[in-house]
Amino acid sequence: MRQVLVTGFEPFSGSSVNPSQQLVAALDGDVVKAVLPVSYARAADELRRAVREAEPDVVICFGQADGRTGISIERFALNLDEATTTDNDAAPGSGTAIDAAGPIAYPSTLPVDEIVAALRGEGIPAAPSRTAGGFLCNHVFYVLMRLLEEERPQAIGGFVHVPLLPEQALEQDAASMPLETLVCAAQVVISCCREVA
Repeated sequence: MRQVLVTGFEPFSGSSVNPSQQLVAALDGDVVKAVLPVSYARAADELRRAVREAEPDVVICFGQADGRTGISIERFALNLDEATTTDNDAAPGSGTAIDAAGPIAYPSTLPVDEIVAALRGEGIPAAPSRTAGGFLCNHVFYVLMRLLEEERPQAIGGFVHVPLLPEQALEQDAASMPLETLVCAAQVVISCCREVA
């Protein structure tokens, strides 16, 4: 059995919940779980610790994306933090490279198109997405791919954005997806990745 590490994020921006945290907590089966802080200063170290402890074959990081209507499988992690959004420590992004010695971008090594097809086959809205944005999701995605390149080149990894939960969407008049659908989607993603790892 391929060892799979899944991560989510703690709530942020005043919300009491984060769909990525809840779906990770709700997952059953043989996966290792970690919840990352929404913190530029702390998230990378927590991710590295989780990867080094789990020694996974597959790493799938999940994060919340306001306004998304379906599951988004990200294609690229960019070597750049935005400078406009503050984290849970009230720290803004640097507006500079995440890793001055790293490449401009890393592609996901998850089977993006196969995951999208499998999700749609289960009746779950899904699409590939070009990049994971400029906030902590992209930051963690980039750190993950750099870490796998350097320490676990045989492993695959990537990032998946999920919509808001219905209780969050009530406050924002935004698209949402029930937790049970998010958990089902995560199981599909994990199954696809185990087949290729």
